[in-house]
Amino acid sequence: MARTEPVTGRGLSRPVTRTLTADPLGGTVRRTVLPNGLRVITEAIPAMRSVSFGVWVGVGSRDETPARSGASHFLEHLLFKGTKRRTAWDISSQIEAVGGETNAFTTKEYTCYYARVLDEDLPLAVDVVCDLVANSVIDPADVETERGVILEEIAMHDDEPDDEVHDLLAEAVFGPHPLGRLISGTEATISALTRRQIHDFYRRRYTPGAMVIAAAGNLDHRAVVRQVRAALRGSPLDAERPGAPAPPRPATPAVRTRRSRTVLRRKETEQAHLVLGGPGISRGDDRRFALGVLNNVVGGGMSSRLFQEVRERRGLAYSVYSYASQYADGGTFAVYAGCAPSRVDEVLELVRAELAAVVEHGLSADELARGKGMSRGGYVLGLEDTGSRMGRLAKGELLYGEQLTVDQLLARVAAVTAEQVGAIAAELLTRPMSLAVIGPVESATLAGAQSPPVG
Repeated sequence: MARTEPVTGRGLSRPVTRTLTADPLGGTVRRTVLPNGLRVITEAIPAMRSVSFGVWVGVGSRDETPARSGASHFLEHLLFKGTKRRTAWDISSQIEAVGGETNAFTTKEYTCYYARVLDEDLPLAVDVVCDLVANSVIDPADVETERGVILEEIAMHDDEPDDEVHDLLAEAVFGPHPLGRLISGTEATISALTRRQIHDFYRRRYTPGAMVIAAAGNLDHRAVVRQVRAALRGSPLDAERPGAPAPPRPATPAVRTRRSRTVLRRKETEQAHLVLGGPGISRGDDRRFALGVLNNVVGGGMSSRLFQEVRERRGLAYSVYSYASQYADGGTFAVYAGCAPSRVDEVLELVRAELAAVVEHGLSADELARGKGMSRGGYVLGLEDTGSRMGRLAKGELLYGEQLTVDQLLARVAAVTAEQVGAIAAELLTRPMSLAVIGPVESATLAGAQSPPVG
């Protein structure tokens, strides 16, 4: 494990480079901290003929005020609309002309802008992505155009109850805390955001210390650093200005959660969509590996207890699964199912019975081995492309402050014991859980709810 110690003080007079790992299953990972605090981390994989390059910003929807909810996602759209050097057409066409792709996404804790290209076209990708992140003009006309696009995106999301219900569960668990709000914002907040508010958010939050540049594939680390410095020269993110990297978000104090509740949103849908869940553990909690094994066994695949009991044996749902969401200072563990509205109570009863059985009887030896095998395979198979490797580098730097090799990750999973899984199950699965339901369901139908429905 290589820890990436933060640089403190006023910054550096010159770049500082370290070789972090030489993974036998991957390539050499190197990290450079530029004088302005910007971190450049790469994994050189000579066997690849492509490179994924990304700018990751430690800013997401949880960094917004309630009145400016959705600003991070709005900004993500706007940065592709043009810079001082490029139009929106230039940004997309220059990458696509060499067969590459570029895109972005916003989460609750970070935002990523990336491109994937042939190795010989990496200098172009570096220049384009750095330009759009550093030099966006945020034209007022573009603000209005993208406002309409985002409002349509929100409307589309509202037409997808199997996605919407997870947001309803997050709101039930976290309440008014930013983790309980929509990444996209609401129709009201998006309609009210002004160009000045978005631009102020951009310049105040998009600082070098809050950013990590990551790249993986057939590359030379020193060349990438030179290209990044050249691309940012003269911009608000100029690499020569003094600064220092920001540390990962603190894990304490833990985010406060609500008491369990049932939230019902009545809609005339063919299925009822339900999520039963409650508080989980934070991203940096060492028990996350045991939780991953537990999640695999409970609802992580076709061999999981929930899939076998609810779908295969009873035929009550097409889709049923469990999942864990983890943030710097908290998280959730939840179960989703989509079923006929008349079967909601039956499905809830089965889900609760399976969760109780895990707590009472634990996992069998076969289940423990299978859950660990799923985790190991997920880690390794998820790193078969340069995009996944680039993301692993950036998240390790931005979110954890350390880089774990594949072998180290596999060792953490192998060390998980049945007792550790039982302990995390006893802690999370015995707590009162919130229930979010979307569909043509009456409150009287939710006989198994632990609290009266609201909404």
